[in-house]
Amino acid sequence: MKITAAHLFKINLPLLFPVKTSYGQLKTKDFILLELTNDSGLKGYGECSAFSIPFYTEEFRDGAYSLLQKQLIPALLRQELLKPEDVWQLYQGIKRNNMAKSAVDNAVWDLFAQEEKQSLSHSLGGNKTEIEAGISLGIQSSPQKLIDLVQKALHKGYRRIKIKIMPGRDYDYIAAVRGKFPDIMLMADANCAYSLKDIDFFKRLDKFNLLMIEQPLEPGDLIHHAKLQTNITTPICLDESINSLSDAKAMFELGSGKIINIKVSKVGGLTQAKAIQKFALAHNIPCWCGGMYSSGVARAVDLAAASLPGYTLPNDISASSHYFKNDIISPEINLENGKLQVPTGNGIGVKLNWQIINKYTIKENQVY
Repeated sequence: MKITAAHLFKINLPLLFPVKTSYGQLKTKDFILLELTNDSGLKGYGECSAFSIPFYTEEFRDGAYSLLQKQLIPALLRQELLKPEDVWQLYQGIKRNNMAKSAVDNAVWDLFAQEEKQSLSHSLGGNKTEIEAGISLGIQSSPQKLIDLVQKALHKGYRRIKIKIMPGRDYDYIAAVRGKFPDIMLMADANCAYSLKDIDFFKRLDKFNLLMIEQPLEPGDLIHHAKLQTNITTPICLDESINSLSDAKAMFELGSGKIINIKVSKVGGLTQAKAIQKFALAHNIPCWCGGMYSSGVARAVDLAAASLPGYTLPNDISASSHYFKNDIISPEINLENGKLQVPTGNGIGVKLNWQIINKYTIKENQVY
């Protein structure tokens, strides 16, 4: 297979409501949609989830857009690709920039699956037809407001609830939710907002029987994560710390956590996500698939990834309607009895809604 053309779309998709985390507040999902055309005339799609400013990782959207346009796509065009994994080898000389690479990697996987006339899930080796969905709730103004949102999420069918926390909006919020809902699968996501000096705070959380605490400390601080994990019974899940297979291996060897949140867009795409999943499965490390407030294209890719064996915990892949009035795919991804159906059509298995894409595109470029 050869890639003959590429089309980039810079999109600002409005969120239904602002999402607040310890990093700040989001009002739109800003991302890049990549369309690749191969020598058979098929079109494959990938999403670059880099935010407009580099608050989550060092990547940001304008930088990723430039890298895709000036380096990643020109290096890809008219190269002979025998398998999807060839993309990762092609970019070995370009360090990090995983979200930009992910857009290309996922679009190529989409094309190969279409060429094989099978779903992306089947092409990857997935063995699930549906996956269990969790929901992520941003930091709220009061514990009662959070309780109200948890009640609505449970009513919609979500069984695992993740609540964002930050210093000053943490213990009382968790205590309030756990007091109201003593038996639900509940977890807290700190988004790196704490340090090891907060160890006594995390010890206090043990009594709430949380499913996990996600990324309590700084991303590169695997040593202190290991020390924290040895002092608490609640499992630590690493997210921002896991950007590669080597990160997953380091976590395992150091004991920095017990669970991995595999974010396809953050680790460089499906090729690397599959490698991490394979390692985790071999070492009995529970995994789940995290989202990036993604549009339906990345959400469909995440569903395919989560269909692989080893993804044993509910995933952060909510229904389209949880975040958007209008997603960029049609039909949208919907929740049914707490689960999401893995697309079965060829490739990513969803159709793009070009009316919505065109409405919210702020810049586009073609590369030949």
